[in-house]
Amino acid sequence: MEGERVQRVCLSPAAEELLEKLAGTHGPLMFHQSGGCCDGSSPMCYPRGEFRVGSGDVLLGFVGRDTPFWISASQYGYWKHTHLTVDVVPGRGSGFSVEAPEGVRFLIRSRLFTGDELARLEVEPPLPTGETV
Repeated sequence: MEGERVQRVCLSPAAEELLEKLAGTHGPLMFHQSGGCCDGSSPMCYPRGEFRVGSGDVLLGFVGRDTPFWISASQYGYWKHTHLTVDVVPGRGSGFSVEAPEGVRFLIRSRLFTGDELARLEVEPPLPTGETV
């Protein structure tokens, strides 16, 4: 559809269900994908406003009803050619991410954008950053 951006991030059904449950407990939420090692390589879910977005962080889009998904500038550089799906699996995640007490953790699954998606991305305006939002 003309005027509509290419979707860069979405939720698996299991992640959507968990996000709804977590939002019922914690209120509005946000995701941040920072990269790095260990827990930093998983998407972190925080109560909105409890994580300070950096000026270079990129807003990939919104998941669920209205949950912003941010990614660090360095990770965006690596993943800008991929569509990300937030999923959930059993296991212990970070103690800082709100799903940790549930005995599950969020993770990212990815696929390369199609040729058609890449062509559309080339003409889209830049994504918002922490500096422009």
